[in-house]
This record gives sequence, structure tokens and C-alpha cells, in this order.
Amino acid sequence: MALNQRRIKILDLIREDGHAKVQELSRIFNVTDVTIRQDLETLEKLGYIQREHGGAFLKDIGSFAKTGKIFNQTHLEEKREIARKAVSFIYEGECIILDSGSTTTEIAKLLTQYKELTVITNALNIALILGENPGITLIVTGGEFKAPTLSLTGNMAADSFTGFHADKLFLATAGISPNMLLTYPSISDLMVKSAMIKSAEKVFLVADSSKIGISAFASLGSITMVDFFITDNNISEESIAKIKEKNINILI
Repeated sequence: MALNQRRIKILDLIREDGHAKVQELSRIFNVTDVTIRQDLETLEKLGYIQREHGGAFLKDIGSFAKTGKIFNQTHLEEKREIARKAVSFIYEGECIILDSGSTTTEIAKLLTQYKELTVITNALNIALILGENPGITLIVTGGEFKAPTLSLTGNMAADSFTGFHADKLFLATAGISPNMLLTYPSISDLMVKSAMIKSAEKVFLVADSSKIGISAFASLGSITMVDFFITDNNISEESIAKIKEKNINILI
């Protein structure tokens, strides 16, 4: 039962959103409901998901909300290095946006000693990390809850950024495609990322080098929408050259 590209993308989507409906997947991938049900059956047999009437959800989905840990915990040392570099650009008195994600979570852990900072986020785990600090004014968006990423998404989350102006946004991504597009497993996040970008003076993309060359299901657009890209020193010279061609300031 090999995982073809469609099944991999379905699994990525469920790992991001926590669940999916057959009819929605059928529309997204332009195949029949029967084909999607077969895909979900295969994924269930392999132990990744659990099917329910009309769809499926990620196996052990309840554990994320209980433990406060997000799904993607790979390349943690690289993410911590990226976080340390990112924090050097955050100054007292600023207003920043922290996107949801494992790298931005590492940034949040380094902000607990700030005495005057406003943080806007759609990530509940980041809110819990920063919420005890009286020096941080914390603003959390509304939206639909996604357990694997402990984040809030959809129209309500996007609308929460209306009227805000932040000095800096620290943006996450699931992948940077070979043609330099920012990609994500879920369509629902795209409107939130776009709203964040519109609300920020400067955009810092924070992503470890393993994300380069990865094409997730949905594309936000060209990497040129960011001002800075902070990554780790495992990035190839070829990737550095391609990013510099886009006039992006790359920080390693």
C-alpha cells in the first residue's frame, strides 16, 4: 500500500488541520468520493489516521491539546539557532506578530524576559508561553482551532489583523518550492498568512533549511513577499544563490 502523491498530500493536510471531510478532499483533489474513501482506508490501515462517518481525523489528536506540544518537532536544534538569531531583531517597545509553528514557538521561549513588547499571535501554545509575563501585551486572534498546530485559522483569524500595524512579522512555512514559492498543507491558513503580511512593516521568514525544495499542497505566493529569510547553515550554496536572486536578505 504505497503512498502516492495524493495520499501524501491528504496526510499532510490532516496532520495540519487535524481532520478532513471526504467531500472537501474530493473537491480539492478533483477525484471521486470513492477514490478519497480508498485513500483514507489506506492511511487508516497504515496507522496514520482514524476514519469517521464522512471523513477522518488524525490518530491521537487529543494528545496535542492535552500536552501543549505541536506536531512537527523535527530539526529542533536548527530551529533554536534560528530563534536566537530572530530575537536579535526584536527590540523593547515594538509590536510583533508571531505566526504559529515550531520555529516561532522557539522564538516565543526567548521573549519571556522582555519588559515592554506587544505580541500578536494565532498560536495558543505561544500565548501560554508569553501569557505570564506582565511586560508583554498579548493579543490572540479568534478563529477555528487546529489541534496539531495548536493554532487558530480561517476567516475569523484573518479578520483579527484588521486595523493592526506591527513592526515585524515572524512568518513560518511548511515548504519553499523549487521555484521559490511559500507553500502550506492547508488552504485555510493562506488567508491568515496574507493578513499577517499586510499588517507588518517588515517580514522575517523563519524556516530551517530542510524546508527548501518542499512543495506542500497550497501556495501563498513568491518568497519575494518577505524581507528577510533566517535559516540554518545547512543551506546549500545553490539555494543561497536562488534566494539572493529574489533580492531577499538571507541570514544564516
